[in-house]
Amino acid sequence: MTSTASPNLPGQTVELSPSYTLAIALILIAIPFVLIQVWVGLVIALFGLFLLFQTVTIRLRFTATALDVCRGETLIRQFPYQDWQNWRIFWPPAPILFYFKEVKSIHFLPILFDSKTLQHCLETRIPLSN
Repeated sequence: MTSTASPNLPGQTVELSPSYTLAIALILIAIPFVLIQVWVGLVIALFGLFLLFQTVTIRLRFTATALDVCRGETLIRQFPYQDWQNWRIFWPPAPILFYFKEVKSIHFLPILFDSKTLQHCLETRIPLSN
């Protein structure tokens, strides 16, 4: 069962809805930079377009046992919750980056999905120990 509306059940699979905010913001920020410094503006715009493409194609799914990263219906990578040590969403007022640490590696992901559902799923499935 896949849902984006009710992420309340830990055993339920929740697929995060895409959020185009970060990608579009970068593209819009690039416009004035193109007028001032063309190369800087083009680099920012290209990065924004790259994130836009990733937003369209990549999906995060919270399953009962792992965070799945999928491209369409193809599973790219799976991160079992039992291997997680810590997680954080940077700058909660306007979330832009999601960090999590596993036993053997650290991961940073741009926020290309619904940050409120992400936060809820993380708190439900991988509670932080203070």
